[in-house]
Amino acid sequence: MANVSIIPSGDFKTSYGTDTTIFPTKTSRNFAILGVVLLLACPAFMDRYWLSLLIQIGYLGIAALGLNILVGFTGQISIGHSAFFGFGAFASAWLNNSWGVPVALAIPLAGVITTGVGLLFGMPAARLKGLYLAIATLAAQYILQDFFARADWFTGGTAGTIAEPLTLFGFAFDTDERFFYVVLVAMVVMYILATNLMRTRDGRALVAVRDHYLSAEIMGINLTKYRTMSFGISAFYAGIGGALYAHYLQFVSVEGFTILFSIQFLGMIIIGGLGSIMGTLMGTAFMVFLPELMQALTKMVSGTAIDTALNLKDNIAFLREMSIGLVIILFLVFEPDGLAHRWKQIKAYWKLYPFSH
Repeated sequence: MANVSIIPSGDFKTSYGTDTTIFPTKTSRNFAILGVVLLLACPAFMDRYWLSLLIQIGYLGIAALGLNILVGFTGQISIGHSAFFGFGAFASAWLNNSWGVPVALAIPLAGVITTGVGLLFGMPAARLKGLYLAIATLAAQYILQDFFARADWFTGGTAGTIAEPLTLFGFAFDTDERFFYVVLVAMVVMYILATNLMRTRDGRALVAVRDHYLSAEIMGINLTKYRTMSFGISAFYAGIGGALYAHYLQFVSVEGFTILFSIQFLGMIIIGGLGSIMGTLMGTAFMVFLPELMQALTKMVSGTAIDTALNLKDNIAFLREMSIGLVIILFLVFEPDGLAHRWKQIKAYWKLYPFSH
């Protein structure tokens, strides 16, 4: 797992507090603060294209973190995460449109409602494992997709529904420059909550269930309780991410929450590193920037000798989709612990150079 620590020989922790600290060194803490400060300045010098990509990384990163808590930290599997992401989006728009709940309150309430749906599917799924669990989460994906298409009162049916922009004290966050700060604050808060969760007794119990469920059960950990809890937490994060997505685009459509989107969420946590909070954000950024990079490459290849020799023609546009699957396979084969593990190895190399350990 990507959360295995790489520290020099003789570097010992002398207290429980230092062993569970969020930032292992003052330098890492200072760089994290500096990173947030730099992000706060992004709207001042970035155009709308780059801000849009950063906003995508924000709300997708929140949802992907929920999936990593379920898959990477608890050892479960879910291939229906996009359905919960979509439920959060529709729930927030429904609360605002039908009940007049302010958007600022509808977003967290959508997360709570999605948690209930996640627990509903998680209770029977918590007693399953392996292929049977994967099939159960796949069933949840298709059940919710069918619900989205039929529940006109909730989703607007196949026509979709409007989501109003976030407004606080008469100030509307209806532009990329403004909504960027909303997503940034939400992302920082949700990542801090997840980091602190992993430092608690419940967080350690989730990891114990992942590492060896029989040993965890012998130690008195209720497997069903914590597996179900992980589904609820995962759904909560997906709901918050989906609600931010809805109020950013200001429109939610049924077609956006397919099984392919769920596979992309899995790709984010695999590429970033299973069981790594930092890796989740790295994997999300990778998956957001990859299609943009492939689009630039396809424009370069289009009409060239390579295009003619391979007879790509109109199929060149599908290279973007193919690249996602190829990258997931390459990471599983050559870097199964993800980008977070590689980053730790790079830091350890520079910290220990010229010694090998």
